[in-house]
Amino acid sequence: MNAVPHDFASRDPLPANQETAVVIGGGIVGVCCALYLQRGGYAVTLIDPEAPGNSTAKWSCGQMAVSEIIPLSKPGILMKIPGWLMDQTGPLALRPSALPGIIPWFMRFLMSARHAKIVEIAQSMATLTQDVYADYAPLLDACDDKSLMGERPILELFDDPAALDRERPHLELRESLGFRSQQLNGQEIGDLEPALAGKFSHGLLFPEWRSVNDTMGFIAALTGSFIAQGGVRIRTEASRIDEANGLATGVTLANGERVQARHVVVAAGTGARRFFDALGVSVPLAGIAGYQAVVRDPGVEIRHSIIYADGGFCFTPMTRGLQIGGTIEFAGEGAAPNFRRADIILAKAKRVLPEMRTSQVEYGVGYRPFLPDTKPVIDRSRRLRNVLMAFGHGQLGLTLGATTGRLIADMVAGRTTKQNLAPFSAYRF
Repeated sequence: MNAVPHDFASRDPLPANQETAVVIGGGIVGVCCALYLQRGGYAVTLIDPEAPGNSTAKWSCGQMAVSEIIPLSKPGILMKIPGWLMDQTGPLALRPSALPGIIPWFMRFLMSARHAKIVEIAQSMATLTQDVYADYAPLLDACDDKSLMGERPILELFDDPAALDRERPHLELRESLGFRSQQLNGQEIGDLEPALAGKFSHGLLFPEWRSVNDTMGFIAALTGSFIAQGGVRIRTEASRIDEANGLATGVTLANGERVQARHVVVAAGTGARRFFDALGVSVPLAGIAGYQAVVRDPGVEIRHSIIYADGGFCFTPMTRGLQIGGTIEFAGEGAAPNFRRADIILAKAKRVLPEMRTSQVEYGVGYRPFLPDTKPVIDRSRRLRNVLMAFGHGQLGLTLGATTGRLIADMVAGRTTKQNLAPFSAYRF
């Protein structure tokens, strides 16, 4: 894996006719926006206070979840939520202190639980996920490391046939939109994953899904490619979007320095909220904590990224260890992480893999930028017409990073986008 690249804060003088763009947010969505703008001939500055790769998507299961198009509000989830909220060891937790602030979000969330709405959301999301690999291809081709994306499909495992039966309506909806799955029995699961032989008799294989070999390394390598091609990455916060005469003129950094640009892209995940007044939007964007544990030298081989549906977490083998995660928490804005959540998923993983060594474990948390209908915002500000918005991807930031980058670059250039972006408007709320 390539070393994490250094940040650069200056560039050579630009050609007089080269257009400039600033991207706020250096996570997977932001760096993909920067790369696609760069491919379009723009001189791009990327602004983020963290080291490359140290972002929300680092603490994810690393999956290209191309058929994960059913909203979080699907009926099966809604039936489980009351029990999960009563049991703080479950896959979803709610801190009492977060309840007052999250009620308006939950009300909108429940409005997305009607069958017709679920179908509508899935249809819209499928238009984005159908292009995931084609959109990543040119970005990955430009990277030195050609092994960033894995080749193996993803498995989902269930404790009993009833759990699999409850998933069938969602599988049928996915299939109607062109996404396949294959049912697995115990023998097939054991053949694919010898470490799990005899432990599960019911599963699914998603042949179109893949996982990256390391979430941090994946983002860092894309960032390194951006810099190697002349991009600038400034490691600091953007404090405000500057404007004049109804247009953005650039960005002011935390130290007071100004970066001028003809175009601005806000791709800062939950950090996008600080710019909502300038953008003229009111978006119910919530940061939902997702906890992960990385087990170095686990002493057990897991070959695929595996979703353990009834356990509410997944295993993903990565170059830096076996990453185990998926538990989420509504903690409230500004709340400190509760790494007891990571302890819980590690203990559950040990029950599945009792031989796993856990002497070397790193915990982490990523704040997933979720909107109540589980769809991202990919739109243009009506207040500042040269500012584009790309945030709210929830658990699909890694999956949709490159597709979002292509769409943003098309919008900046004034081209008609391949996908209809009306379902992803910032003004739909």
